[in-house]
Amino acid sequence: MSADSDLTLTRILIVEDDPMMQLGLEQSLSSQPTLTVVGRAEDGYTAIALAKTLTPDIVVMDIGLPRLDGIAATQQIKTALPTTRVVMLTSHTSETEVISALSSGADAYCVKGTSVESLLAAIAAATEGASYLDPQVARLVMDHLKPPTQSSSGMIGQLSQREMEVLTLMVEGHSNPEIAAQLFLSPNTVKTHVRGIMNKLAVDDRVQAAVVALRSGLVP
Repeated sequence: MSADSDLTLTRILIVEDDPMMQLGLEQSLSSQPTLTVVGRAEDGYTAIALAKTLTPDIVVMDIGLPRLDGIAATQQIKTALPTTRVVMLTSHTSETEVISALSSGADAYCVKGTSVESLLAAIAAATEGASYLDPQVARLVMDHLKPPTQSSSGMIGQLSQREMEVLTLMVEGHSNPEIAAQLFLSPNTVKTHVRGIMNKLAVDDRVQAAVVALRSGLVP
């Protein structure tokens, strides 16, 4: 058996209404030894139907789609398939659209025109359970999120030394498996620490936890 046959392939659904962009994405992603494109859709409703049928690991989603936009499609896909990760790849960079996309459940946000390497990094991060924001929109998201509340700031002192170590690596963008490897912990233990951190900081997700840590000066 060849080494290639032992690879675990990440199954990708491409949702893009521009035929040339769609083809270019399929060629770029299919050339990667760990990725395989299992389907393509040109509108939101088709994307939802294909996602439910194909159950891809990753959906690469545009926002500006006919019939049903990518934000609404993402929300429905994440509701039906919570473990499927959604990577937004779009030319839309307005505050409303970026925040709406992330609120709908998108796990990563890339801007069209980004390098293939950046898109692959976003896909890798999403696959491993981490978040990815294009530098063009990261500051916008940081500025949009509210400063930590008094209650979340007060809870910072309750973090254990191990939780602080996990939080620091979360802020640096590491996924749970990467954190587990660096701290010599099991993935389940890391998940427990992440849940504890979010509970103590009174936040709902990893991005908000990172914002609290950064704005509080807890993590440089």
